[in-house]
Amino acid sequence: MKPISKIARNVRASTTLAVDAMAKQMKADGLDVVGFGAGEPDFDTPDNIKQAGIAAIREGKTKYTPIAGIIPLRKAVADRLLADCGVKYDYTQIVVASGAKHSVYVTLAILTDPGDEIIIPAPYWVSYSEMVGITGGVPVIISAPESQSFKITPAQLEAAITPKTKAFILNNPSNPTGMYYTKAELSEIAQVCLRHDLYVIADEIYDKLLYDGREFTSFASLGEAVRERTILINGVSKSYAMTGWRIGYAAANPELVKAMSNYLSHSTGAPSTISQWAAAEALSGPQDSVEHMRQAFEARRNYLVERMNNIEGVSCLKPDGAFYVMMNIEKLIGRTLGGKEIRNGDDFALAFLEKGLVAVVPCSGFGSPNFVRWTYATSMENIKEGLDRLELFLKA
Repeated sequence: MKPISKIARNVRASTTLAVDAMAKQMKADGLDVVGFGAGEPDFDTPDNIKQAGIAAIREGKTKYTPIAGIIPLRKAVADRLLADCGVKYDYTQIVVASGAKHSVYVTLAILTDPGDEIIIPAPYWVSYSEMVGITGGVPVIISAPESQSFKITPAQLEAAITPKTKAFILNNPSNPTGMYYTKAELSEIAQVCLRHDLYVIADEIYDKLLYDGREFTSFASLGEAVRERTILINGVSKSYAMTGWRIGYAAANPELVKAMSNYLSHSTGAPSTISQWAAAEALSGPQDSVEHMRQAFEARRNYLVERMNNIEGVSCLKPDGAFYVMMNIEKLIGRTLGGKEIRNGDDFALAFLEKGLVAVVPCSGFGSPNFVRWTYATSMENIKEGLDRLELFLKA
């Protein structure tokens, strides 16, 4: 048989989903695994949102919708962006897709010509670099070490730009680090992007999950020239506990919106009609559930960080937002744990899962090989049990 495409052969599986799948298989085999893998809120979708989905089914709202999404949802997105971020978009500048991940992919597909360079700060969400490769681009990675709170500087961004640079991806707050850029920091980065006429793919899916009184600034709010070059990505998965409903969206200038709609018309079409009506309710209905979940995540973060930093051999920064912690394992490199020599985060995660029965995500796929990611989008009971097992695993 003839081989599959070179692009397909070079695509690596998501390390996040791989760990989650392994942990679920071990659970199915009867093992008591505690999972800190996939970034998925453990809360149920709020009842008003579920009822909107049920009503859509009962009312026969089960047919194809316009490619860019139903107008009530697109209007709800525009209203929410104005209310929460102070960014004004007409509903015609909103394109709905099957999750924020899909929105990022579609954006890259309509921006990237073969050989175009896309700048990505590391640590980065595992799928960014793979998506760039799939769409024919070249990922250019800028390392933001822990000593910089996992944030790049304007000088680093400037130094990475070449005549081939097409766009810059900024995930704020970040998966996997949980760190966020202040308005002042974003403004400095925006000036670099303007000087070089770069598109900015602003993935703001965790915008409502900030802690310690921090205030979120949308990249698109930094002026008209910035907004014109920004593709703002968001969705309902994280803030409304709707991961399985698969609704994300992009807000952008009319030319880009038209291109994204055309792309979707020949690929997936519009997302589930039922999910769209539920998402419209999420964005336009009561928002108290968002704050309830945010407060719970903040309490879990506080416990996890304080206790982790009191365990010998590991450490972490206190994240500003999202629901992840990057655990530094550099002091464990060279040790033997669970019968395995620890050379990087992959070795640690495998040994910890097999012997400690705890699933965490190795950060080699995020551009940080000596870290592993924990999520606190799980119960406090699980967090305490997981840390108990970490202590026992490190003492073995």
